[in-house]
Amino acid sequence: MEVAGVATDSRDNVYVFNRGQHPVIVFSPDGEFLNSWGEGRFVRPHGLTIGPDDMLYLTDDRDHTVRKCTPDGCLLMTLGTSGKPSDTGLEGFDYRTIKHGGGPFNYPTNLALGTNGEMYITDGYGNARVHKFSAEGALLHSWGEPGDGPGQFNIPHGIAIDQRGRVIVADRENHRLQFFSPDGEFLEVWTDVVRPCQVFVDKDNRIFVAELGMRCGLWPWMKRPADPPAARISIFDDKGRLQARWGNDDPLAPDGFYAPHDIWLDSQGSIYVGEVTMSAGGYQGHVSPNCPCLRKYATA
Repeated sequence: MEVAGVATDSRDNVYVFNRGQHPVIVFSPDGEFLNSWGEGRFVRPHGLTIGPDDMLYLTDDRDHTVRKCTPDGCLLMTLGTSGKPSDTGLEGFDYRTIKHGGGPFNYPTNLALGTNGEMYITDGYGNARVHKFSAEGALLHSWGEPGDGPGQFNIPHGIAIDQRGRVIVADRENHRLQFFSPDGEFLEVWTDVVRPCQVFVDKDNRIFVAELGMRCGLWPWMKRPADPPAARISIFDDKGRLQARWGNDDPLAPDGFYAPHDIWLDSQGSIYVGEVTMSAGGYQGHVSPNCPCLRKYATA
């Protein structure tokens, strides 16, 4: 099982959006199985966000859709057209061939919620944009083009809204976090990250980043460095100052990772990290099948 997305609800129950037989699995905070659903409804699970009302937002990258569901799986809204990507000039699954930004969606990746329920969606593997929707699902604004300049993206993979209202985008293959106003105005960039996959902002405005590193999940044209940075978790304050960081070369170690893909904090400050170990190299035997796909860390 690969954990593409993980999030907790208002009772700290844990929802796991995974690429196994049961796409949504629900556990108690102590890991007791509670429920599962979603069989046959998703092409490839990718991102999960849970709102303050416990509604789930599930990003299906290969279906080119984002769905809003109740905690027990009742569909409330679908954004995008199932199986129909927007026109970006993409050739195959190579983000380098994207010729221009397009509408929603072409392999969307993740979603963040604004204070008024607006939905900000990174789009994604086949596009180079962020789309802002109203709480009712109307497209309000889009920004971004392929590239590595301010406001440009090479796989906008993760997204969060901080306590100051800034939109934080994990611009994965540019190795950076970009910050924007709610309307897409570029504000600043942080570069002390290595292929960031997802970000989470806690109540103290600390920014938690799941970083893929350079040891796995490389595209065919990417050369592995001689001493590649390992996958890791980083915590920054809202000024970009590093507060904590962990990860090592052994993905089986308690503080090691192979392919961290999502990160979430519950109401107690416990940190959940979901990993996509198989698609990042596990199928080629680069990591043990026993490598964990979901970890929970308690904060002091």
